[in-house]
Amino acid sequence: MTEQGIPVNPFAAVAHAGGHVLDAAEYRSWFDRDHAAHAEPMWKLERAQTFYEPDVASWRAMMDGDWAGSLAMTERMAGTLEDYFRSRVPVRRARVVEFPITAYLQWEMHVLAVRARAGSPCRVVPAARVAALDPLPELVIFSPSLMYEVLYDRYGGCRGGRRIGDPGVVGPCLRAVRELYAAGEDVLSFCEREIVPLPPPMITDEMRAAVPAYGHRTEEFRV
Repeated sequence: MTEQGIPVNPFAAVAHAGGHVLDAAEYRSWFDRDHAAHAEPMWKLERAQTFYEPDVASWRAMMDGDWAGSLAMTERMAGTLEDYFRSRVPVRRARVVEFPITAYLQWEMHVLAVRARAGSPCRVVPAARVAALDPLPELVIFSPSLMYEVLYDRYGGCRGGRRIGDPGVVGPCLRAVRELYAAGEDVLSFCEREIVPLPPPMITDEMRAAVPAYGHRTEEFRV
């Protein structure tokens, strides 16, 4: 990510880029439409260390303190994920990781390992690698001319996204995400070494109090 020897940050342009702002329902609808229409690999950049995913049953179990149940539910997602990715273009994720590992990230690494075995590869990028680029946006990139900046509420729950179609912004971001991905460590080796040996995550009352209201449990997953 250099230009004539001078470091540049292509992600800085995202905040100022024009885009179509979508609420959560609109974002899912537009996203699904674009995902079905594009034949190129999808690229994801994920930076935040905590998200809230109340529609995912294994996440809910983790938040309830049932770590063994959470891991069992995560493993049961394998068949669904294999079927899903068998008919979809590849999804390649660059996942930034900080230490100490947050409770969310400990859970997500197990999910990403299952996803990787099902055909959705992920590489882990140390936070130090992106320190000069922070704050990083959360991005999903479909092509050199189309990406979404995913937007979150104060808890880390998805509240929608911005659909950005400026090649002058999207293209450099895509190249940078590819570079980060290429320099990262495969999630399977990282998870085995750094995540599997950890004790169950600590879930505090404060964390539980921040969980948005929910009325059901599903085993849906984010692409």
